[in-house]
Amino acid sequence: MSKQWRAYALHILDTVEKLRRIQQRGDLTRDDILYDAALRNLQTLSEATQRLPDELKLRFPSIPWSEIAGFRNILVHNYLGDIDARTVLSVLQHHVPALESAVQAMLAEADGMP
Repeated sequence: MSKQWRAYALHILDTVEKLRRIQQRGDLTRDDILYDAALRNLQTLSEATQRLPDELKLRFPSIPWSEIAGFRNILVHNYLGDIDARTVLSVLQHHVPALESAVQAMLAEADGMP
């Protein structure tokens, strides 16, 4: 397995931190600039998850990897029109923290490997 995936893992963690800062600035359900910033960063995060090795993702079956890829396609191609801000907020609150923990664990595990 190439270690190139680590750059994408670190990019995911950086994006998670940006999403936290966006949320701290205000209510993205009421501020279209914050909403747009959150969408863009979710797109980036979703794209980066597709660059993680499948063998690593298999170790974290609680993360809905294929749904993340599908969400990315909706964000990029705008299949269903504008995505509801409350849905985005729910993703940020309920799904991003679990993804962050999984990516941190991937990196920690890789650091312990020879």
